[in-house]
Amino acid sequence: RSADWKAARAYLHSGFIYGGRVEGFNGGGLLVRFYSLVGFLPFPQLSPSHSCKEPNKTIHQIAKGLVGSILSVKVIQAEEESRKLIFSEKEAVWTKFSTQINVGDVFEGKVGSVEDYGAFVHLRFPDGLYHLTGLVHVSEVSWDLVQDVRDILIEGDDVRVKVVNIDRGKSRLTLSIKQLEEDPLLETLDKVIPQDGSADSDSLTTSNSSTIEPLPGLDAIFKELLQEDGINDVRISRQGFEKRVVSQDLQLWLSNAPPSDNMFTLLARAGRQVQEIQLATSLDQEGIKKALQRVLERVP
Repeated sequence: RSADWKAARAYLHSGFIYGGRVEGFNGGGLLVRFYSLVGFLPFPQLSPSHSCKEPNKTIHQIAKGLVGSILSVKVIQAEEESRKLIFSEKEAVWTKFSTQINVGDVFEGKVGSVEDYGAFVHLRFPDGLYHLTGLVHVSEVSWDLVQDVRDILIEGDDVRVKVVNIDRGKSRLTLSIKQLEEDPLLETLDKVIPQDGSADSDSLTTSNSSTIEPLPGLDAIFKELLQEDGINDVRISRQGFEKRVVSQDLQLWLSNAPPSDNMFTLLARAGRQVQEIQLATSLDQEGIKKALQRVLERVP
C-alpha cells in the first residue's frame, strides 16, 4: 500500500491521467479503484457529459450506472497519513479537450446552473457530448441591464456562447452570450439614424432641435443620475423612430464602447422612439453600470 500511495503522489505531481474503475458510490461521490487503494471522486468533479446525456436522472441514478465503468481521472489530492485520495474527472477532461478550443470559438451549450453572478454553461463538442463548463458572467448575458440572471436563463436551457477568455492555469473558461448579438445601441442607431446625418420620414438627426424631448420617465432618471458621484452632466442627443414597436416599456442600454474624452453613450427606447443620451462622466464603464443600477432602484 505504501508503494501505491507513492504512485498516487507521482500522478498528483505529474498531472498524468489515470483510468480508474468505479467500485461504487455514496451520498457525495464515486469510489474509484487505484491499484490496491480506493479513492473518492466527488460528484462536483464529474464531467458534465454524464448529466447532460441523461438529464432526467438524479446524480445517484447516474452514479449507479457508472459502477463498473472506467473513468479517466486525475489525482488532485493524495495524503497517505489522513488516507485522502481524491480524483477529478473534470481535470482529466480539461486536459484532453481544452486544447481544442480558442478564444472566439462559438459553441452550442446547455445551462448547468444559475447563480447570482452568472450562469455555468456546458459546451457541446463535435462528438455530441458536453465535456467542458464555462461561466457566463451576468454582464455577458444580455445587452439589457440584467437585475437577476434567473429572469433570463434557467437550468437546462440551450444557448449559443462565445469563448471570450481561457485561463489554462486555473482550468477556467469565460463565455459570453451577448457578444453573439449586435450591440443594440450600435445596431439600432445605425439602422434608425443614418451615419451621414441625413434624415428620412422614419428618422430625426437634429441633436440641437427644440423638437427633441426626453422619453417619458427619462427626466426622473436624469435627475437621479446627476446625484451620482462622477456623473457631471446628462444631455439628450440624436433621436430616431423605428418602423415597428419592440416594447412600449422604457428600456435602457449601455454602449459597448468605453468612455471617450469623459463622454459615454446610453440608449433609451420606448415604443418606436429611440433616444441617444450623452453622459459627461469621470467613471469607467463598470462604474457607469453600477451608477445606473442604483438609479433604477430608486426610480419607480
